[in-house]
Amino acid sequence: MVTAFRHGVRAEVRKLLGLPTAWIGLVVGSLLAPAIVLLNAGYTRRAIADGTIADPSDIGLQDLGIGLIGPMVLGVVIVSSEYTSTGPDAPRARQLTATLTAMPDRLRLLAAKTAALVLVAACQAGFVATATLGLVHVLHGGDVPVPSPARIAAAVLYWVLIALLAYAVTLITRNGVVPLTFLIVNSTVVSVSYLLTKVTDLAVYLPDIVGAQMFIRTADFPVRVAPVTAGLVMTGWIAVLLAIGAALFHRRDA
Repeated sequence: MVTAFRHGVRAEVRKLLGLPTAWIGLVVGSLLAPAIVLLNAGYTRRAIADGTIADPSDIGLQDLGIGLIGPMVLGVVIVSSEYTSTGPDAPRARQLTATLTAMPDRLRLLAAKTAALVLVAACQAGFVATATLGLVHVLHGGDVPVPSPARIAAAVLYWVLIALLAYAVTLITRNGVVPLTFLIVNSTVVSVSYLLTKVTDLAVYLPDIVGAQMFIRTADFPVRVAPVTAGLVMTGWIAVLLAIGAALFHRRDA
C-alpha cells in the first residue's frame, strides 16, 4: 500500500511538472518576489532612513505575496489538466479517464495529487523565501532584521496552503479559469478579502487574510489574530474545502 502510494505521488509529480502551465507558475512565481525587492530597493532604503517605514521587520516577507501566483497556478492546473481533452481526434475524451484507469481508487488518487502538490509547492516556497530574504539582507543589511525561523516556516506553510486552497476550489468547480482568475486578481490587483475587512471584522477570518497573520506583523487589519490561531483557522478552511471537493470528485462521473 505504501509503495503503491509512493509510486502514485511520483507519477503525479511527473504529470504536474510535465504541464507547460505549471512551469509558467513555477518560473513566474519564483521570480516575482525577488524582482519586487530589487526594484523597490531604493525606495525601501529611503523609507527606512526617514522613518516612513517604522517597523521594517516585514520587509521581504510581505513581498512574498506577489509570488503567490505560483502556488495558485499549481493548485489549479493539477486538477484542471485532468478535465482537458486528450486530443482533437477524441474531443470528449479527457485525461481523467486515463488517470482513473491507472489508479481507479479515487480517494487514493486525490491523496497522491495532494501530496504531489504539497511537495512541489513547498519546494518552490522554500526557494523563493530563501532567495527573497537573502536578497533583502544583501541590499539592506542590518537595517532589516532577519525573520525568525518560525516566521519563515509560517510563510512557507502559507504558500502551501494557498496552493491547496486553489486545488480545493478547482476540485469543487471542475473549472480552472474561474478560480485562477479570481485568486490572481484577489492577490495582485484588488484584494476583495481585504476590502471586506473594512465592512466587517469577520472578514479577517477569511483564509487568505487570516493565514497572512501567521507571519506578517504590521498589516492593517481591524482584528489581530495570534499566529498559531491564524494557522489553525486557515488550515480548517482548507480541510473543509478539500473534504467537499473530495466528496464531489468521488461522486461525479469521470
